Amino acid sequence: MLKKIAVIAAVTIAAAIAILLLVAATQPKTFRIERSMTIHASPETIAPLIADFHNWPKWSPYENLDPHMRRTLSGEPRGKGAFYAWRGNSQAGAGQMEIVDETPSRIAIKLDFDEPMEGHNMAEFTLVPVGNTTTVTWAMYGPCPYLGRIFKTLVNVDAMVGKDFEAGLANLRKVAEKQG
Repeated sequence: MLKKIAVIAAVTIAAAIAILLLVAATQPKTFRIERSMTIHASPETIAPLIADFHNWPKWSPYENLDPHMRRTLSGEPRGKGAFYAWRGNSQAGAGQMEIVDETPSRIAIKLDFDEPMEGHNMAEFTLVPVGNTTTVTWAMYGPCPYLGRIFKTLVNVDAMVGKDFEAGLANLRKVAEKQG
């Protein structure tokens, strides 16, 4: 009887793993996460808060994950060519960002994660003026390798990262509206 239960359990587990692997295989090979918020400030007030990595501690939710995080800023002081590397605890991880394009309505950032897992993505901020406000959209997109698709099958990554983007945009709104 015990042997029969063990066989049934093993078959059930194997079937669940097979289903997980099949479902993951059908997922898209790319991902995109984005959130938007209206800010009562001009794009000219908001853009420097994003395009100058020195300003990120004022609003980015990722800056507070490790109070001892090591940061290295190099390259251009702001805009295209500005570079930011970080190394922190297990929550903050490690990686680097480089601004690869800046226009009055868009800031594009090459985002490379080294830890907790390797990833190569793009982050993009778009600023669309609407009257005396600006709609700011924070997006991240890139390839989703097979292991990432397995993870996405088990965890709602959009909700997990999206809440960070929402918090960051709310912080950005507070800082920009205070300056504007």
